[in-house]
Amino acid sequence: MFSSVPEFKEAYIRKLEMAYGTNFEESSRREQFQTLGILIREYVSKNWIKTNEMYRTSGKKQVYYLSIEFLLGRLLRHNLMNLGVEDVVGKGLKELGIELDDLEEFEADAGLGNGGLGRLAACFLDSLASLSLPGHGCGIRYKHGLFEQTIVDGYQVELPEQWLKHGHVWEVRKGDEAEEIPFWGEVESTVENGRLVFKHINAEIVTAVPYDMPVLGHHNKTVNTLRLWDAEPSKFTANTDILKYKKETEAICEFLYPDDTHDEGKILRLKQQYLLVAASLRAITKSFKKKNRSILELHEHTSIHINDTHPALAVPELMRILMDDEGLGWDEAWHLTVNTLSYTNHTTLSEALERWPVRIFKTLLPRIYMIVEEINERFCKGLWDRYPGDWNRIENMAIIAHDEVRMAPLSIVGSHSINGVAKLHTDILKEREMNLYYQIFPERFNNKTNGITHRRWLMKANPRLTDLITDSIGPDWVNDTMQLEKLLQFRDSSFLEKMAEIKHGNKERLASRILEKTGIAVDPHSIFDVQVKRLHAYKRQLLNVLHIMYLYNRIKENPHYDMYPRTFIFGAKASPGYYFAKKVIKLINSVADKVNHDPEVNKKMKVVFLENYRVSLGEEIFPAADVSEQISTASKEASGTGNMKFMMNGALTVGTLDGANVEITELVGRENIFLFGLSAAEVLEYQRNGGYHAQEYYHYDRRIRTVVDQLVNGFFPDTYNEFTEIYDSLLASNDQYFVFRDFSSYADIQEEIGRQFGDQTAWNKKSLINIAKSGFFSSDRTILEYADDIWHAEPVIIK
Repeated sequence: MFSSVPEFKEAYIRKLEMAYGTNFEESSRREQFQTLGILIREYVSKNWIKTNEMYRTSGKKQVYYLSIEFLLGRLLRHNLMNLGVEDVVGKGLKELGIELDDLEEFEADAGLGNGGLGRLAACFLDSLASLSLPGHGCGIRYKHGLFEQTIVDGYQVELPEQWLKHGHVWEVRKGDEAEEIPFWGEVESTVENGRLVFKHINAEIVTAVPYDMPVLGHHNKTVNTLRLWDAEPSKFTANTDILKYKKETEAICEFLYPDDTHDEGKILRLKQQYLLVAASLRAITKSFKKKNRSILELHEHTSIHINDTHPALAVPELMRILMDDEGLGWDEAWHLTVNTLSYTNHTTLSEALERWPVRIFKTLLPRIYMIVEEINERFCKGLWDRYPGDWNRIENMAIIAHDEVRMAPLSIVGSHSINGVAKLHTDILKEREMNLYYQIFPERFNNKTNGITHRRWLMKANPRLTDLITDSIGPDWVNDTMQLEKLLQFRDSSFLEKMAEIKHGNKERLASRILEKTGIAVDPHSIFDVQVKRLHAYKRQLLNVLHIMYLYNRIKENPHYDMYPRTFIFGAKASPGYYFAKKVIKLINSVADKVNHDPEVNKKMKVVFLENYRVSLGEEIFPAADVSEQISTASKEASGTGNMKFMMNGALTVGTLDGANVEITELVGRENIFLFGLSAAEVLEYQRNGGYHAQEYYHYDRRIRTVVDQLVNGFFPDTYNEFTEIYDSLLASNDQYFVFRDFSSYADIQEEIGRQFGDQTAWNKKSLINIAKSGFFSSDRTILEYADDIWHAEPVIIK
């Protein structure tokens, strides 16, 4: 791109003056950031065009990854790194009096996701491009994303996420490729040439407009595409209430995950999901037809992947396109649909498996409902033929039942592959949650353990550690992360000292950020114990904070209690309508206030809640962590990816044998991870047969009784009845996620962590082993498994 610093400086200044009509000396920092972004995007456009042309002419299969979330983070430095020009650009800017770090601060995290689902999708896009695989993302261009979180008096307050306030330098609007998407209306059926034909009439039309973003491969010429759809008003009819129609249309892409506790929110979510699916599939099939291939070959040249159930409407929409637009019969269309679509399940929580009321679905999407109804009828008839008279089985497996359309069964029945995202998760799906479907389609079920892109979470986030690794084992590990295992030869060397020095520097930087953002001074020599993730009851931030309350009580009872100093760091957003989760955030902040202002206690521990947790903040946190909290109730976390990011940066995991923690344990050995609590089998046994009584733990364990009573006895000043819901969830509702049951073993393992951290040499060896074994969790490995086993996609090398 730029072979020298002078070449970059000349191109940069010329571009800035052309873009803004001002000389460099008078330009603002934001203009300087925008200029750099424009310069990069225009440069990669050549390879972007070339990539698309190669894909059109190669005949290789194209992969389209449909996801409601893509949590990208900032792209400026990531793109510079992938292009291999970060050093040249950094030096050139420095000679112009600009720090690249300062420019990066002007880039907002794209508000396109919330948690692990969206970050996984972003990592997958990075791996697809870096492996030269023809794979593209399809999502929604949310104007405000989820929300920007601020903490006021300990409470979460949601503000609109203004990530598009200054535009988005990486996107290109493709108005000429817009698609018209119908909602409401009726379906008219007629017979034409002896064939039944369906037409969607009197519909309200919304225009889906694509915005394309380049996805750069690492040190190659591949530039794939993330296509994001925005909803805009379309043609008006004479009877249209224009203001109402415009408001409802623009609301479709306003926010990620509208509150669906009422019908208005349900309609909005369903509109989002159909807009994503319908616009994407229409564009995909149009692109396919331009290659002059028979539509009957669609599945041979196209793979469409459903990331969780949000894009499940891909099943009936593809059927609609093949039958209504392409004139195929049901059997031909169904064969193509099943063999084109594949589905990833991300949960074992029944409440997370989407279902929609028929009364809303049928009226909003009348033609799609007719197709879903027919899919259900045919599937249930097949079940009846196989299990005659077994109404209970059919009721449990039906796609439409109890006046609801069930999206997980729709995805399973309409896809040729159903995968879980960790060994344990896939086993639970096959043996329990989806066992009835597994009995019907055993060949469809498979496992693809999640991964993360080491290019962002190690190379970008932790450059000093990256340099140390490369200096020690050479650069080949970047393209083959399994070579990180070569680091094991340095368990007894100065490498450990250098690694510890880098960790301490990362902790000092995070401590400075904490002081800047919260006013809390934390000790970088203390254990940085971190739990950052979406806030949900099953992830058990509550267990963590109750244990901190126990430690507080212990220090107050015995000020001489010997405890290795510890800094507890939290980051989490709670969904706006998730009342319980928001109470847990308030509790964490109340505990932090109590601990941090008590001079007897704050010498031994501090508690920090970092507001508005996001990718760019995660890039500062993961390299600085000593302890990674992965403490979900066993069997509830499908995989987790935060556990992998911490591991890759040398933090040691404290966790249950849940999700990918199982595979981390297998890789590093039980001596290099801190395990506690119930197993998945024990949790499932309790849920099947009962036998768990939270009241018994409350009465017989003084530690538990004390901290639980403190929720409601005035221990926290000015919080009258504030934590009653948490108190009731533990006692009146019998502690659904087994916080009491695991409390004792959690407290014991935390004490063990404090003891082991005192021996820094031994701790650093464990840290090194975790880094060395983390290569398995590269998303490159995961994507290659998807490409080989599910999509049957091959690389296309852009020359």
